[in-house]
Amino acid sequence: MSRPSIAEVSTLIADLAALCENPHRTSAEYAALMNRKADLLERIAAHTPGDADAAEVARLARERADSLKPAN
Repeated sequence: MSRPSIAEVSTLIADLAALCENPHRTSAEYAALMNRKADLLERIAAHTPGDADAAEVARLARERADSLKPAN
């Protein structure tokens, strides 16, 4: 897993803000963004071993992102 960059974090925050301001957003767009967020938080946690809080935040984000995936 590559170490996340500040640019990636900034882009995700900007995309989150834009999606929140878009009254026409779709559930698929939201789910994709939550998946990106979980991926980023997992990468942050992977690069901060021993940080239980980072690991827990990443775990919760992944749970949420996975819960938004459509059932097959």
